[in-house]
Amino acid sequence: MRFADIAVNLTDPMFQGKYHGRQRHPADLPQMLDRAKSAGVERILITGTSLKESKEALKLAQEYDLHCTAGCHPTSTNEIDSYRSGAEGYLSDLSKFIAADRGEGGSKRIISIGEVGLDYDRLHHSPKEIQLKHLPSLLLLSKTFNLPLFLHSRTSESHVDLVRILKEVGWEAGWGGGVVHSFTGTVAEMKELVDMGLYIGINGCSLKTPENLEVVKQIPLDKLLLETDAPWCSPTTSHASHPYLPSSDSPLVLKRVGKPEKFQSGLAVKGRMEPADVVVIAHVVASIRGIEILSLAEQVWQNTQKLFYPNEA
Repeated sequence: MRFADIAVNLTDPMFQGKYHGRQRHPADLPQMLDRAKSAGVERILITGTSLKESKEALKLAQEYDLHCTAGCHPTSTNEIDSYRSGAEGYLSDLSKFIAADRGEGGSKRIISIGEVGLDYDRLHHSPKEIQLKHLPSLLLLSKTFNLPLFLHSRTSESHVDLVRILKEVGWEAGWGGGVVHSFTGTVAEMKELVDMGLYIGINGCSLKTPENLEVVKQIPLDKLLLETDAPWCSPTTSHASHPYLPSSDSPLVLKRVGKPEKFQSGLAVKGRMEPADVVVIAHVVASIRGIEILSLAEQVWQNTQKLFYPNEA
């Protein structure tokens, strides 16, 4: 089987062994990527969540032969107005950064515009009006570069506004398509996004409630993508997905130490998701839908290729 993890926050300090500002163990990014490769994870998309982190994501993509997004997460939009050359300068520098990588002589590792969207759950990071103010310009980068959107939407209210603004800016799948990642919305919201031509990204946070599982059952297979959102979004015993998790002795499950301080080279860390865990997400989704994981994995692989790697699809 072959897999793709479309959402990995490789710029997170946890992958350098830092937790809550403290060094707990040596950086283990190369070993983590080796585990992913051994698990059949052939594609990894690093998430860019701001201009600064998009630059860091590109460096990692170039170093480890991966790909990345470039954009500004809704909870980071507060930094746009406070940028040294103002909002116009921020958006111009982000656009120039993408253009340099996509143009002649660039590495072409940036293959998606994101993470962009709306998040009304964490307005203490960035007020609603700031998110709404800058979203159209961020979305239009998809049109400028003909790259798919990597979208974030949290809460039903943000879903309504995201759909409205996509329509207002004239978005259509022809720009390069897009995915709403880490989807936690309703069946009706999912169907509205799919009808617009968007894909739906599923991770551990998408599998918390019985309502979430019903959504997973109804996503058209040709619009389904899988992700970990590592190092976050671990499936836990309190989630509705727990009965569908593979047993602890399954070859799909990584061996882990219980705490970062107990780190052992070659082992994963409890509570820290990593790309190899996308295989577990695939197992859960296949089990919920009552289909073979091999069939699911191949369909999702083809979906990923079509959206993010169209020249190879």
